[in-house]
Amino acid sequence: MKYVIIGNSAGAVGCVEGIRQVDKDGEITIISNEPYHTYSRPLISYLLYGKTDEQRMKYRPDSFYEDNGVKTYLGKEAVSIDKDNKKVILNDGTEICYDKLLVATGSRPFVPPMDGLDKVENKFTFMTLDDAKALEKAINKDSNVLVIGAGLIGLKCVEGICDRVKHITVMDLAERILPSILDKDGSELVRKHIEKKGVEFILGDSVAQFTSANTAVSKNGLELSFDVLVVAVGVRPNVELVKDIGGEVGRGIVTDERCRTSIPDIYAAGDCTESMDITADQMRILALLPNAYMQGETAGITMAGGTKVYDKAIPMNAIGFFGYHIITAGSYDGEEYVKKDGDSYKKLVTRDDRLVGYILIGNVERAGIYTSLIREKRPLSSIDFDLIKEKPQLMAFSKRERAKTLGGMK
Repeated sequence: MKYVIIGNSAGAVGCVEGIRQVDKDGEITIISNEPYHTYSRPLISYLLYGKTDEQRMKYRPDSFYEDNGVKTYLGKEAVSIDKDNKKVILNDGTEICYDKLLVATGSRPFVPPMDGLDKVENKFTFMTLDDAKALEKAINKDSNVLVIGAGLIGLKCVEGICDRVKHITVMDLAERILPSILDKDGSELVRKHIEKKGVEFILGDSVAQFTSANTAVSKNGLELSFDVLVVAVGVRPNVELVKDIGGEVGRGIVTDERCRTSIPDIYAAGDCTESMDITADQMRILALLPNAYMQGETAGITMAGGTKVYDKAIPMNAIGFFGYHIITAGSYDGEEYVKKDGDSYKKLVTRDDRLVGYILIGNVERAGIYTSLIREKRPLSSIDFDLIKEKPQLMAFSKRERAKTLGGMK
């Protein structure tokens, strides 16, 4: 059996390890347009911050490919798929045959059209190791940096470079930071914490035009001078390889619970796909490393003839900024329980006797209990939820449920 994987991040690693659970001998080939050993993308900000290095960023040991019998084409781009003859064509003309194919192509930065952007020479995105290396070369202690985008990527970039530049201004059209994962109160807490590092936020505004290589004018008439520009307004899933051969694509590649696409013997995993969000009962792009790995593992096991389903996907983020921790999960449509205590913030959202979402800021201990309640769709009437609201602990579960949660019972 010939397995081919396009991509080299969490989904690809999950796929390799899934295949090897079932098939110890089949040929596995990984194709990646990046020249690097598999690494954890969320750590690129810590590389700039000085909290890690390239060796420690690796998602698996140096021996991973050899240990799993994987042939690699690193620094090579898959430009098309020949589904009839089961071949992947690379940018240098190489053709690689497959029996089963995983598309784990991730996403790319979205750079919106902005008048005069072509005048800006020192402009960067912030998604890959090469992005981080290029930005590192461009900044110094006298740099004024303008970051467009106050979402996860933009703010991780801010954290990474904050102590290495003179000043950072963050601009976003939204009225609050991290609008995709935090509510108004939670966002305000995190913004105030980041502002203590000297970061300036301009919210509810956007760049109207760049009048020179180092000057932007906002829609509200503000003139901003900068030395370095980082555009971090969002991402777009890389769906083209599947879309171009007639595969079903929405915002992302459409897959079933076994991570199969609409094309026989082609699977997909990670940020390029849509998943069923069980907290909202709708297909969504859930661009999260743990989800990507689970999808990849499910695909790998299925590709090799085993049985596994990916059916407990939820949006979830575990992130921190300058030592201030945030964990969010699920959706926020329902009845709210909110507790504020100094720099700590908790919101639990329930609906139809289920916990469907939460926000924890500051004190994030035992968030896993809340996550488990969401994933397992556990009826809140079956536990002491009043106790769990205040302090998540296993004692709130019945003896039987505790045994089940701890793995003692099936």
